[in-house]
Amino acid sequence: MNFPPLKNDRLLRAARGEEVDRVPVWVMRQAGRYLPEFREVRKKHDFFTICQTPELAAEITLQPIRRFDLDAAIIFSDILVVPQALGMIVEMKEGVGPVLPNPLVTPKDIETLQYPVDVRAKLGYVSEAITLTRHKLEGKVPLIGFSGAPFTLMGYMIEGGGSKTLSKVKAWLYRYPEDSRRLLQIISDVVIDYLVEQAAAGAQLLQVFESSAEYLGPEMFRRFALPFLIDVCERVKFNIQERKIGDIRMTVFAKGAHYAIKELANSPYDVVGLDWTVDPEIARKQVGLNITLQGNLDPCALYAPTEEISKMAQAMVEKFGKQRYIANLGHGIYPDVNPDHLKAFIDAIHQI
Repeated sequence: MNFPPLKNDRLLRAARGEEVDRVPVWVMRQAGRYLPEFREVRKKHDFFTICQTPELAAEITLQPIRRFDLDAAIIFSDILVVPQALGMIVEMKEGVGPVLPNPLVTPKDIETLQYPVDVRAKLGYVSEAITLTRHKLEGKVPLIGFSGAPFTLMGYMIEGGGSKTLSKVKAWLYRYPEDSRRLLQIISDVVIDYLVEQAAAGAQLLQVFESSAEYLGPEMFRRFALPFLIDVCERVKFNIQERKIGDIRMTVFAKGAHYAIKELANSPYDVVGLDWTVDPEIARKQVGLNITLQGNLDPCALYAPTEEISKMAQAMVEKFGKQRYIANLGHGIYPDVNPDHLKAFIDAIHQI
């Protein structure tokens, strides 16, 4: 697509296990509510209108790149565009978060989903936003595409929104294991096509968010999350190779899956993201030196004074090591964080 040549490839080099001159850093949810410029756009447009309008999504994606010395951009979108593509209504309510007013209640409700999904038709706006953003970035940094993982998406589709227990979806796993696998496979098929289209549109690295892994124990994770995470990665990479799209590396971020770090490291993913509850030195011993780790500063650490943030960033890098490492938070940045404190974190990483 005649994209401008890439000027900063630290993120991609780290994902491939190559040496870097300094540790690359980006932040989950770096394009979003903590930025005043985002809030100005949000006053004029509904959340999903921004997601579905390539020009607006590109603008939001670029906002943190203009403000901070980041090593990557991540396309502005939401994991719940996948349930929307399956025909479910998703609303973003102020002060509440995402709401699915007609969740799946029993396995019979699987039949109400609009499947198979023509991803190009239903989610083509994300691909358009990626292509537009690649051009607007002018090669400054690589662009990350993403999707929610099958189990995390299943959780929203059954719970009808966020949950502190995920008791409804876990009830499905125990009561209807085969129907749960059928639903997970349907979601996986959509996620796979969606990620491949993002890569075809210009995404240079893909991240899969298993944000609800903390609600599963080791056995349930191995039965209902890990097999579908592996399936997504293997089939995405196969399809990318078949279509000769390029060398696209993939990251898995399974929040709360401290019990499965070794298994994730042995999966086809190139990068394993860690949340802030994981000790970097223990994780490095578990995965060895042939896998790239990403993370994992506590997002609440950004409430600390800037000089303390700098010290914590330095200590984090010392624990992870400078090679095969991508600096990040251990989850998405919170909406009330002072942007100057994020700058202190990013600058501290680059000064090491």
